[in-house]
Amino acid sequence: IGAAIQAGVLQGDVKDVLLLDVTPLSLGIETLGGVFTRIIDRNTTIPTKKSQVFSTAEENQSAVTIRVFQGEREMAADNKMLGQFDLMGIPPAPRGMPQIEVTFDIDANGIVNVSAKDKATGKEQQIRIQASGGLSEADIEKMVKDAEANAEADKKRREAVTAKNEADGLVHSTEKALAEHGSKVAETERRAIEDAVSDLKEALKGDDAEAIKAKTQTLAQASMK
Repeated sequence: IGAAIQAGVLQGDVKDVLLLDVTPLSLGIETLGGVFTRIIDRNTTIPTKKSQVFSTAEENQSAVTIRVFQGEREMAADNKMLGQFDLMGIPPAPRGMPQIEVTFDIDANGIVNVSAKDKATGKEQQIRIQASGGLSEADIEKMVKDAEANAEADKKRREAVTAKNEADGLVHSTEKALAEHGSKVAETERRAIEDAVSDLKEALKGDDAEAIKAKTQTLAQASMK
């Protein structure tokens, strides 16, 4: 854990120097598409506690795996994994509906408690880990420099994954809506929507973020008519 110095200077005399421990690297979890989602940013003063709500990626998903990472890269695999655990027993529900609250709680000694709680059932699972993750100052510095050197490429990768996630969500919700209400939609409109879905699914097989975004836009417009 790095230390940040706060100095209070009065009449030329240093009365107090308060040593504050901080998180040396960002802490977070892996989310859909392998993205690293930060929950506690680098250089946050400890003790600290932060929560974020996530959901499921599949229909009737009954469990989620929480993979905890530390680092500054945009993709989880490029960071250091600190541990993982499963939260089981999520009641069947459409994807995106369950509310899973993930909390990172770091005490003054740098011990991190990571918990995941299903808001519907109150079921909770957690893991305790050391915030430093056994890294030396040199390791930490190298990870920060790596992140800076790869910032541009990482940003593009993250944007591509985000575009894919959004596109996949739109395909899913559109197909669901067509299955439930398709009979009420005019034949020409339905065909246009089905074609747009098909085109977007084809684009999703590749990694061209711009093509995926364009086809997502086309489907969104076709669905709104």
